[in-house]
Amino acid sequence: MLPAQIFRLRFALLGIWSVLSFGVVYFARDLNVTVAGWPLNYWFCAQGVVLCYILIIVSYAWRRRFDGTNPSGLAPGVTLDRAGRRRLHRNFLLYVAGLLIFLLAMAIAEQRGLSRYWIGGTFLFATLAMYASIGVYCRTSNEAEYYVAGRRIPAIYNGMATAADWMSAASFISLAGGLYLQGFSGTPTQVGGVAYIMGWSGGFCLVALLIAPHLRRMNLYTLPDFFGVRYGGRWPRWIAAAASVLCSFTYVVAQIYGVGLIASRLTGVQFEIGILMGLGGVLVCSFLGGMRAVTWTQVAQYVILILAFMIPVSWLAYKQLGNPLAPVVYGQQLAKIAALETELANAPAELSVRREFARRAEVYRAMLQDVPGTLARERAAVQAKLRRMKLERVDPALILAANRELAALPRDVETAQEVWSRALAENLERAKPMAGMLPHAQAFAGDPEGSAEEQAVFSNSRLNFLALVFCLMVGTASLPHLLTRFYTTPSVAEARTSVAWSLFFIALLYLAAPALAVLVKYEVLSQLVGQSFDALPSWIAQWSRVDPSLLSVSDVNGDRILQFAELRLEADIIMLATPELGGLPYVVSGLVAAGGLAAALSTADGLLLTMGNALAYDLYFKGKKDRVGAMARVMLSKFALMLLALAAAYVAAQKPADILMLVTASFSLATAAFFPAMVLGIFWPRATRSGAVAGMLVGLGITVGYMLANAAAVRSFLGLTGSGLWFGIYPVSAGVFGALAGTVAVVAVSLFTPPETAPRSAAI
Repeated sequence: MLPAQIFRLRFALLGIWSVLSFGVVYFARDLNVTVAGWPLNYWFCAQGVVLCYILIIVSYAWRRRFDGTNPSGLAPGVTLDRAGRRRLHRNFLLYVAGLLIFLLAMAIAEQRGLSRYWIGGTFLFATLAMYASIGVYCRTSNEAEYYVAGRRIPAIYNGMATAADWMSAASFISLAGGLYLQGFSGTPTQVGGVAYIMGWSGGFCLVALLIAPHLRRMNLYTLPDFFGVRYGGRWPRWIAAAASVLCSFTYVVAQIYGVGLIASRLTGVQFEIGILMGLGGVLVCSFLGGMRAVTWTQVAQYVILILAFMIPVSWLAYKQLGNPLAPVVYGQQLAKIAALETELANAPAELSVRREFARRAEVYRAMLQDVPGTLARERAAVQAKLRRMKLERVDPALILAANRELAALPRDVETAQEVWSRALAENLERAKPMAGMLPHAQAFAGDPEGSAEEQAVFSNSRLNFLALVFCLMVGTASLPHLLTRFYTTPSVAEARTSVAWSLFFIALLYLAAPALAVLVKYEVLSQLVGQSFDALPSWIAQWSRVDPSLLSVSDVNGDRILQFAELRLEADIIMLATPELGGLPYVVSGLVAAGGLAAALSTADGLLLTMGNALAYDLYFKGKKDRVGAMARVMLSKFALMLLALAAAYVAAQKPADILMLVTASFSLATAAFFPAMVLGIFWPRATRSGAVAGMLVGLGITVGYMLANAAAVRSFLGLTGSGLWFGIYPVSAGVFGALAGTVAVVAVSLFTPPETAPRSAAI
């Protein structure tokens, strides 16, 4: 295609993308009509827009399918091995068949009495052993193989590996849970719901149209490599490498947390031991074989995770609706959920639970009036209780319980302020109808036609929804571990095709996630709520022992009947507990856990490889490609990877935040650090080295500063008051401000500095 034709095609597709992503969403509340039993706005944002994104990418890849660096479309030094591709297809089919046979064998073994611990342990160790075997088989010290898998990965398999790399623990474990808790658009204080589906899928349009083909044509190894080649000098590469480590480390902590959660549930070991067990599987693949081993491990992991997701959601759809095609039929349950939500919001038993939570909130509010005095009185009361119990020689178990009560008290005034403030907020939230959850299909909190306060809540909810979608989309197009995947294809044209395959494989899960959330919510509201505490299924107690903060029940009003407000289900538990909630055999629970493990490990592999390469190849060796130092670069990358993995495991063991929030923060960081300087570097030859450095530093500084300034611990330490929010934007979407400031900085500084030679800056 001619440059003018390429420009018009790209401009038209980006225009369609922007209207679908932001224009339709802005008016989502006005599209509240029902078509064939579906709320039109809910269906479009949860599923329809994903299909539109696929069409955009496929159209672009098809129109430019013959573009390449030579008539064959292959990069220099790469040959098309048709026989090799046929072997790949054959081996892949054999792997899928073997996996299905393994699942059938495990199901038969369960029917014949194999215990759950053996089933869980078999799934864990069999999958880890398979991943480790791939890592050993694909081990390499060749530089091109280690960094970019020799640039020989066909588009369809690179798409599959990219999908596994992309669908991390956040997508597999937390996405359906976020939709369950937050419905369409979140709560008045937390954005979520379908914003994640739109953001994470829509970003691939930017990858395909703006970034991936250009980076592939430059024959690079890492994302910081682009900044070093495009802008020259040390600082652009060094800043990009440091930013790669920062956003990837935040991301990988969430994955390792998911690994520990799943491994501890499968085997019964402690959470920290589960982290170390999963970490071994990560290191064997990425340490030994680099991108070559990681790619084929991720292909294997994709098959496991997509089967693990589709089987339980299909079963729930068949159980409730008589049709296993969950993404097509789940809309029938939305009206039933709306009726149950209205009924429970006004039920007398639910009202009594809400009153009790309101009373507890007032207790914490009173405690916060005089934190030092309250803490001293609480500690003195427990100590007096302990002394009395020892004098009366009561049961040692009661004394032990009192000691634990004393140890559980906050250590100091600052900790007490934070803990009691959080408890106050939680109790106030649970004192609201449906424990603070909005109606599932409602677009945005508040009411645009209500009181002034409700109108303000609506405007803020919509603004934060759009801001989060923007950060997730732009962050998707900026994350180093994702962009590096498109360096592995044989040609530029295959890089575009690979993006289309990637979104297709991702969409299989993303189209099913809203269905799973709706089906689980209906199952909870119609089957679980209202049961006697004595008749609750055993899986509730089992998951509560793994992590009480994820799942807990408490008889708040003392009637021995479970009310909705007495059940606490966090996002990270919904998918993992779905098989047991739906009454499926335990072998499916083992498969789901293995799928979650595959999702977390596949992303952790890519992230650790990205960080190790950034430290060794970009920071230490500054992107040099001499043959003599190739082995040294690869070995240093491996050891940097190992140290970062251990550091991430330590942070994950502290359980710093839920998976979805950690991952979302990394997207904002990537948005601010990379996107302005990268896109302007591709399409604006006037962008200079000084402008890129200024843009990355300003964008990253504002984003990190905004996040820290709104962190509860930081605000408490500094004694800050008020919300601290700019225009009401939540900290997870701080990348909006960073990207804007970074763009202004790149343009302004570039215009005031002399132009530089930028050999590879022409857009393609």
